[in-house]
Amino acid sequence: MTATEGTTRLVRGPGMLLVWLYGVMSVGAVSRSIYQISTEFDRAPLAYSLSGVAAVVYVFITYTLVRGGEKARRAALVCCAAELTGVLVVGAWTLVEPSAFPDSTVWSDFGYGYVFIPVLLPLTGIWWLRRSKAAA
Repeated sequence: MTATEGTTRLVRGPGMLLVWLYGVMSVGAVSRSIYQISTEFDRAPLAYSLSGVAAVVYVFITYTLVRGGEKARRAALVCCAAELTGVLVVGAWTLVEPSAFPDSTVWSDFGYGYVFIPVLLPLTGIWWLRRSKAAA
């Protein structure tokens, strides 16, 4: 299988929607974290740092989905699992100890501020990446 074939398989059909959603989340998370870190970091350093981590994860997953190929698919799968873990941990943390987060992150309250897309996206990504492996 060539890199082009791998790319085509990952970004075809639902995979294209997944790439688009990760791209939108990348832009949103990057712009939000850059603004928060550069203007208000001292107000909520933990929340803003976690927003920066989320931004890096979204950008990397978007890149690997677009790149395609087996190695990129595996990297995206690992990152989707790490993203899901982050969303679940941060989401639970914001509910258990809200005082630790004076301002919200992308993953706060399981992505409530983003219509729960942050918790649904990695689940969908894992499903799609596993399905694309089976199809290959």
